[in-house]
Amino acid sequence: MKAGSNLLNAVSAVALSAGIVVSGAGIATLSAVAVAEAAVINRIEVRGNERVDASTVRNNVTIQPGTSFDNNDIDESVKRLFSTGLFSDVRISVSGGALIVSVSENQIVNQVVFNGNKKLKDEQLKRVVQMQPLGAYNEEILQADVESIKEAYNAIGRSDATVSTRLVPVNGGRVNIAFEINEGDRTKISAINFVGNQAFGDGRLADVIATKRSGLLSFLTRKDVYDEDKLRADEELLRRFYYNHGYADFRVLSSFAELDEARNEYVVTITVEEGERYTFGDINIESTVSGLNTEELRGLLETRSGNVYSAEDVEDSILAISDRVAGMGYPFAQVTPRGDRDFANRTISVTYLVDEGTRAYVERIEIIGNTRTRDYVIRREFDLAEGDAFNQVLVRRAKKRLESLGFFETVDISTRPGTEPDRVILVVNVKDQPTGEFGIGGGYSNTDGFSATLDITEKNFLGRGQFIRGSIGKGEDTQTYSVSFTEPYFLGYRLAAGFDVYKNEDSSFDGFNRIDQGVNLRIAAPITEDLSASLAYKLNQTDYDGESPDPDDFNSNPFFNTVDAGDRITSSLTAGLSFNTLDDNQLPREGIAARFALEYAGLGGDAEYIKATAKATYFQMLSESQDIIGSVSVGAGHVVSTGDDLNVFDHFFLGQDVIRGFDSRGFGPRLQEGGKFLESAGGTTYFNGSLEVSAPLPLISRDLGLRMNVFTDAGTLFGNDIAAADLSCGGCTPQTVVGADLEFRASVGVGLTWASPFGPLRIYYAEPVVKEKFDETKKIGFGASTRF
Repeated sequence: MKAGSNLLNAVSAVALSAGIVVSGAGIATLSAVAVAEAAVINRIEVRGNERVDASTVRNNVTIQPGTSFDNNDIDESVKRLFSTGLFSDVRISVSGGALIVSVSENQIVNQVVFNGNKKLKDEQLKRVVQMQPLGAYNEEILQADVESIKEAYNAIGRSDATVSTRLVPVNGGRVNIAFEINEGDRTKISAINFVGNQAFGDGRLADVIATKRSGLLSFLTRKDVYDEDKLRADEELLRRFYYNHGYADFRVLSSFAELDEARNEYVVTITVEEGERYTFGDINIESTVSGLNTEELRGLLETRSGNVYSAEDVEDSILAISDRVAGMGYPFAQVTPRGDRDFANRTISVTYLVDEGTRAYVERIEIIGNTRTRDYVIRREFDLAEGDAFNQVLVRRAKKRLESLGFFETVDISTRPGTEPDRVILVVNVKDQPTGEFGIGGGYSNTDGFSATLDITEKNFLGRGQFIRGSIGKGEDTQTYSVSFTEPYFLGYRLAAGFDVYKNEDSSFDGFNRIDQGVNLRIAAPITEDLSASLAYKLNQTDYDGESPDPDDFNSNPFFNTVDAGDRITSSLTAGLSFNTLDDNQLPREGIAARFALEYAGLGGDAEYIKATAKATYFQMLSESQDIIGSVSVGAGHVVSTGDDLNVFDHFFLGQDVIRGFDSRGFGPRLQEGGKFLESAGGTTYFNGSLEVSAPLPLISRDLGLRMNVFTDAGTLFGNDIAAADLSCGGCTPQTVVGADLEFRASVGVGLTWASPFGPLRIYYAEPVVKEKFDETKKIGFGASTRF
């Protein structure tokens, strides 16, 4: 606004006595008529208006005919007229009994265009500027729009972009505005340097932070865009990382970026002070809450004396105690950790103090920043709502849950005072990120040749937090189709309910096809933050004569007796338990992932069995400085009939899914006719284990995300419950089952994993070192997925 309101107030006394006219431009000029202390006018005259109706001007003037006014009323009228955005200048004076309001109208914006932009589309730029068609032209707003466009280009790594404006007057007091844009080159990050780090190498710390060095494919990831706020967030990521690895005294001394204008590149330097590494000392719980037995709470603690200090373990312990205490009827209880450092022994003793806490309530939860994810998807991750007792621990838990969804690039939760002293407003600020994936996978078998799969996944369907996936696969003898859907909050509860519809065709069998089609209905519920339970119902129809082979084949090949040519229905219920403490599901470095499932078939249909399976994988850092990760995986399964002998396909069929280097259904018991080995007969029991070590690929920049894997797999599949009568027939050679004894197979191999901009890509080569002569091998496997 051009009106100098402060100047008007400063000279008000002089104006009233000397007859000075106040103008919107903040200029004082002599008037022919003095304004009295309590002047009265009988009319208001509007001058200079062309498009704006005079009544609009009069309605924004606080002075009314017949009513006394003073200089404060003039000041307020000028401000109100300028606030309409319709005028570039306003002058108010008194002549005789008339109040003269002289205005200069702003031009009207006729059209806004952008020239020279390619990296940012017109629609994107329209969202960042204030100037809009049919709005009033304002020079200050125009310059603010220029800066907003520059900031938009800076956000995509083009900090040297320049923006100028061109005005083209048109008839009727209108003007066209053209933003002339020179996008310039991408401003890259040529290096990220760490100073002061000893325990962890530069490459390991570079993996921790979100800012990345520019590489060949950085134009796809956009992670090499320098942003000061992003660098501050990286400082917090480093603190969290060090605090969780025992370095409680860690500090970021400085972080800054220097721009080489000649090369248009940033060099980021982060200086840290690691301090000593601590372990946990004594762990205690104290309480001022009457009647609270602290010994009952000790079993909830994640912190253990002698373990490496971890701030995350402390936080998890606080969450567990707070939940239990709140459940005991103390909603305002506050758990505060008190640390006691022993510098000589490098230990930190922790005492958890349980107090009543301050009574405060959540007045409102405000959600901002989400452009795609719906508000209710965010709200449901909170264990508290408007009107509930405020609990900082539950807020931290909600933040952790929101981050683990994978929907958001950043999550920030802050508080501000409410309308009452005991009211708190929660402000949840999030930034959406892509949640779709386009995946391809495949492999090569010495028996089946090449195979490929294609799937499309969306983890946040329509911003509702729903999961949907479609997949197709094609091999020389196989075709697969499937659609899956999951609603993570079924009926408003924290129940993940969903279904899978599928159809699989397999013509690799000798003399017939197998077609499976059916539906799975499933539901899962969390028991704790790490443990969940699930229940699933499967209805599957198997057709063993998919393309109507010659009926004589069924009579001459005893194998068809084992599969009971025709349709077969399996109706089963599966209960499962899953445990997951992985630090990162994409590239886990620490933690355990385990699952146990028990399936009962016999709820109608033709199949009658009980099948139990279990698998667990443990990840551990072998070298923090070199980022070498080790993992151990074990698995087992057993199936037993609850009626007659098992159908052949009720058995386990294993291959590269448990021992790389073997084909699908590649090892285990097999049918034999004379000296010829036929189809896999399946087994009733299996055990398997794997050892794997992965490390960044040497001599290659770690910013490329390439990792080398060395592994060995071993396992056995044995036992068979096919009835002997099914293996014989009149007038043909009887079949037998070989390999049903406990015989181990093993393989060794190497692999390459690439955390590409398109998603993780994996390829491996495995060589079976222990196998049977009737096994089928598949030495090469690969797969990839990408986000969109």
